[in-house]
Amino acid sequence: MPKVITVGEALVEIMRPSAGQPLDQNGEFHGPFASGAPAIFAVAAARLELSTAFIGAVGDDAFGRLMEKRFAAERVDSCGLQYPAGFATGAAFVAYDDSGGREFVFHIRNAACGQLAANLIPIGLFDGADWLHLSGSTIFLNENSRAACQRAMDLIVTQGGKISLDPNLRPELMPVDEASKSLAPFLAAADLLLPTESEAQALTGESEISRAVQSLNAKQDAILALKRGPSGCSIWRDGRQLDIPGFVVKEIDPTGAGDCFSAAFIAGLEAGWSLEQVGHFANAAGALAVTQLGPMEGAPTRHEVEKLLFTEKT
Repeated sequence: MPKVITVGEALVEIMRPSAGQPLDQNGEFHGPFASGAPAIFAVAAARLELSTAFIGAVGDDAFGRLMEKRFAAERVDSCGLQYPAGFATGAAFVAYDDSGGREFVFHIRNAACGQLAANLIPIGLFDGADWLHLSGSTIFLNENSRAACQRAMDLIVTQGGKISLDPNLRPELMPVDEASKSLAPFLAAADLLLPTESEAQALTGESEISRAVQSLNAKQDAILALKRGPSGCSIWRDGRQLDIPGFVVKEIDPTGAGDCFSAAFIAGLEAGWSLEQVGHFANAAGALAVTQLGPMEGAPTRHEVEKLLFTEKT
């Protein structure tokens, strides 16, 4: 049975091959790549040797088969996949600007992934699970997705598991003020919060980061891991702050780095490591994730993360 479960969108990503090619102009695309923040997380967790299950919805089409094959190849339990009749697999088109920013056009809300049904979530999948990982991108999608996340959260809490939450703000899906309200019950229940600095500031309205963290960390014993990109991460627990430096790598594609960081953080907690060890491990996984083109392609194996950590030490 899986130790880690995630719920959310599975989709294909079709991207510009290089920066400076906006989506409103003719040009080449690469893909389709298997994608969706929760799906990337699931693959990353599996590569880090965590038994992992994914719950989501795809269409009965070529892109849906692409996702099925990817989960099977990565040994992700996909028995929770749903196939809503008449809906195609979701898709996202992505372009990058010269500063590393991203532009998205999403077809997900009215695609299969937006039809995820809470009542079809397999209850038995949660028996013995330690973690449920949720992404804000799923919660913002629509009422169906929020209900599915709530159902999964109720199931994991009932059997004594923990919840991790990546706010993953997406203005294309929901404005920040509405997103903050939608996230509120999930933030309050989370045992592990995984925002970026800008997300913590946006959700709380606090520009000073320590105040933003205090406002976010609602659950008394929760861990808050603030993702800071190349600068590493900052971890808060019980009012104490721990800053962990990042790694210098050549960035090819930043998509999925946060999802790989989240998976590695949970892998470290599952291993019983100190928060300092967990932070170094998660930073290394996030760094390796950006070194290949494609949302999941750079998700590292446990051996690859350990190799980078060893190389850094020597």
